[in-house]
Amino acid sequence: MASSQGFIDRHGLWTGDQQRQAAEIRRRIEGGGIKLVRVAWADPHGTSRAKTVTAKAFLGALETGYNINVATTTLDSAGARTFASFTRGGGMGLAEMTGSPNLTIVPDPSTFRMLPWANDIGWVLCDEYFNDGTPFHFSPRQLLKKQLKRLAERQMECRIGLEVEWYLLRPLEELSEENVGLPGVRGRALKVGPVEPGLSYHSETNFDLIQPALSTLADTYEQLGLPLRSLENEWGPGQIECTFGPKTALETADNMLLFRTATRQVARRLGLFATFMTRPVIKGCVSSGWHLHQSLVDAQGRNLFMPGDGDHLLSPLGKAYLGGLIDKAASGSLFACPTVNGYRRYRPNSLAPDRACWGYDHRGVMLRVLGGPNDPASRIENRAGDPMANPYLFVASQIIAGLYGIDNKIDPGPSEEEPYSADRPKLPVTLADALTLASEDTLYRDAFGPIFMDYYARFKTTELGRFETFLAERGLPAGTEATEWEQNEYLDFF
Repeated sequence: MASSQGFIDRHGLWTGDQQRQAAEIRRRIEGGGIKLVRVAWADPHGTSRAKTVTAKAFLGALETGYNINVATTTLDSAGARTFASFTRGGGMGLAEMTGSPNLTIVPDPSTFRMLPWANDIGWVLCDEYFNDGTPFHFSPRQLLKKQLKRLAERQMECRIGLEVEWYLLRPLEELSEENVGLPGVRGRALKVGPVEPGLSYHSETNFDLIQPALSTLADTYEQLGLPLRSLENEWGPGQIECTFGPKTALETADNMLLFRTATRQVARRLGLFATFMTRPVIKGCVSSGWHLHQSLVDAQGRNLFMPGDGDHLLSPLGKAYLGGLIDKAASGSLFACPTVNGYRRYRPNSLAPDRACWGYDHRGVMLRVLGGPNDPASRIENRAGDPMANPYLFVASQIIAGLYGIDNKIDPGPSEEEPYSADRPKLPVTLADALTLASEDTLYRDAFGPIFMDYYARFKTTELGRFETFLAERGLPAGTEATEWEQNEYLDFF
C-alpha cells in the first residue's frame, strides 16, 4: 500500500477510485507479465511525451510520482528552446522555472492500459506538479481539469464525442540523414505516397485496399478501450475518418491523445505512415478536420441541451452555450486550430466553416446543432477543429466560451441556411490573425491565466516566425496552398 509519506498521499492527489485502481495495478504488476511502463504526459502542442520505466520503478511512482525534466514544455514544434531556461526566471520571469528544474509527474491510475502492439508494456497518463505539490502552470491536462471543476461546482458535466480525419500513407523511402534536422529546424519530411487512389467518397473497393491495416487499428482501439464507432474512407487518397462515442470531457481528451499516438505507432509497425497534418502536400489532398460534439449533462446524467417541446432545437441553457461558442469563435480559434497549416482548411463553400454561425443539421456551418425535443443525444458539433489541436486546450476553450454564454445569456442569433454568404463574423484565416484575436480577448486570458497565455503565445509566435522567415528567404507570398516548410514541420509531428 502507498506510504502516508509519499508525494501522492501527502498532497492528496488521488480520489478514492484512483487509490483503488492503483491497488489493482500493483497486484497486476506483482503477479508478473508487466515488464515496463510508459509514463506519459501531454506537451503544450498536444503530443504525447513519455519515459519508459521498469515495473519496480513504476510501483514507486504509484507512491512518490516520478521525476521528469521540465524541458519538454519549453520546446517548440521543431524542438527549439523557446525560453532562456538557464537565466533567472527561466526566460519567463518565474523563479520556479529557473534552471530547467525537475517536475513530479503523478500517474492517473484510471488511464492505465497495456499496449496491444508492445508486449509486456503498460501505458499511463500523468499529471505534472512542481515538487511542492503545486499543479504545473503549463500542464494542458491540469488546465482542462480546472474548467471541469467550474462545471462540477454547477452540478454539470461535459460530454464529448469525436470525429477525426487523418491520412494513412505509404513511405516511399527509408529514413536518411536528410530527414534529420537540428533544434529549431526540421529535417526534410519523408516522401510518402497513397495507399489507395482516393477522390471516390466512401468507395467500398478503395476501402478494401486498406482494410487489413484498418482492421488491425480497430482491434488496437478496442483493446485500448477507445469507444470507436466507425472507420470511414473519406475523400482524399488514404484519408480516413474515425468516429468515437461520447465520454466525459477528460476521458475524451485523454483518448484523443492516445488515439493519435497509437495510430502513428501501429501504422509504422505495419510499414505505413499516419499523419494528422490538416493539409499535407500530397496529390489530390483534401483537408482533414476534427469535429467535436459536445453537450452538458446534470448530476443524474440528463442532457441539459435537450429541449422539452417541439418549438426549439436547444434548451435555453443550450442556446446560451451556443451563443458563447459563436461569440468567442474567432478569438478561440487559436485553440481549435493552433498551426500554420490548419488555416489552409478554412475555405468558402468547402466542408469547413469560414465564419461563426450555426444551423440545424447543416454541414456548412461552424456549429451544427443535432437532436431536438426529447432526444437525449442533443448536442452541438463544432466543425472548426484542426486534427493537430491540443485536445485539452480545444475542449477547455469550448467550456470557457460556453459558460461565458450561459452566464451572459448570449443569444446565438438565427440559424443560417447559406453560411458562406451569411453576415456573420469571419474566422481568422492565418495563425497570425488567431494570435492577435486571442491576445485581445480577456476571457481566455482570465480563464487560462496570464502566465499560461503569455507562454502559449510565445510558442505560437516562435512557430509563426520560423514560417515567415522561410517565406521571406525564398521571396514567397503566404499563398493558400501548403508549403515545403509546413510539410517538414507537421507531417511527422502529430
